[in-house]
Amino acid sequence: MRSARPKVLHRLAGLPLIEHVVRAADRLRPGRLGLVVGHQAERVEAALSHRAPLAFARQDEQRGTGHALQQAEPLFAGVGGTLVVLSGDVPLIHPDTLERLVRAHEGANAAMTVLTATVPRPYGYGRIVRADGRLARIVEERDASASQRRLKEINSGIYALDLPPLFDAIREIPPAGASNEIYLPDLVRIYRGRGLPVETAEVADPDEVRGINSQTELAEVKRIVRQTRNEELMAAGVTIEDPATTYVDMDVTVGSDTVIHPGVFLQGRTSVGARCELHAGVRIVDSTIGDDVTVRNHCVIQGATLAHRVQVGPFAHLRPGAVIGEAAKVGNFVEIKESSLGQGSKANHLSYLGDATIGEGVNVGAGTITCNYDGKRSTRRRSATGCSSAAAHQLVAR
Repeated sequence: MRSARPKVLHRLAGLPLIEHVVRAADRLRPGRLGLVVGHQAERVEAALSHRAPLAFARQDEQRGTGHALQQAEPLFAGVGGTLVVLSGDVPLIHPDTLERLVRAHEGANAAMTVLTATVPRPYGYGRIVRADGRLARIVEERDASASQRRLKEINSGIYALDLPPLFDAIREIPPAGASNEIYLPDLVRIYRGRGLPVETAEVADPDEVRGINSQTELAEVKRIVRQTRNEELMAAGVTIEDPATTYVDMDVTVGSDTVIHPGVFLQGRTSVGARCELHAGVRIVDSTIGDDVTVRNHCVIQGATLAHRVQVGPFAHLRPGAVIGEAAKVGNFVEIKESSLGQGSKANHLSYLGDATIGEGVNVGAGTITCNYDGKRSTRRRSATGCSSAAAHQLVAR
């Protein structure tokens, strides 16, 4: 990734890559959920600290996938059943695919089931080598012959494994290369040698098992997620004028009959009501937007709450703590921070309202600013209901 940030903490649709994977795993309702962390382990653990009872295991030396799984042995000691192994950089995997993998694995009474995919450009992936239609072995790209490199079926790096024989079998995998790496695909050979069944299950959509190893690959996956999210919203009755330039994070909700114009970003835990109109260049972050709200061009709304029938913009900035009452209007070049604007009130032009409480039916004149900071502390300003301020006024809090 050429980045100081751990790969699995790069963000995709508002979430770290690893969060997408953990959410998919969580949908299986596992008895135990563990994460093996290595590079910058503390940062990764901190990013997922809210996800109890997720358990962590450390891989202090990066010695391959088999070695990584060995570090998780204490997490699953004495546990039976099926263990699903996922990669932290494969964020598109769908819970339904994982459920099908588990059903196929348990239905075949297999010791190991490999999730495979058929892709047009398999470069970099381990190839699935079959004999009489059955999985014979997995050959890594660097070890593959010319004919094996032409194979299109690849190992996704996602497995269902029967727990009882697993960790003893991993100990039989011989270390490889100068760094003594232990490769999990070598379990195929170990299990076949023991006469244990090894099966495969093929993913329907190869995009689900796309790994991310570069900024370019991350951008490609972002495009896929953007299109998927927008299609979900459109199927629910949202009009998106240009899906290619509309960015909606995973935890955003949008009501039906809302119209989203090009170049709109809806981020974080934002909720947009029904029958709203969001014009071009709008960015809304961690905010609650009521029904029948219009946000005109090039507004930034962050950490704010807008009631029904509010009008905002163009070129307005609503900062954290802004609360806009029903049918209120915030016009062009107006900034509001930690303030409430009452029902039916208007701040139409060139104003700054900070740490203020504006009542109902108030008209804030053009050029009005609240002055509430004396160099040491901020003081809250209150305005009565139904009043009006003239243009170019400074309201000093005392």
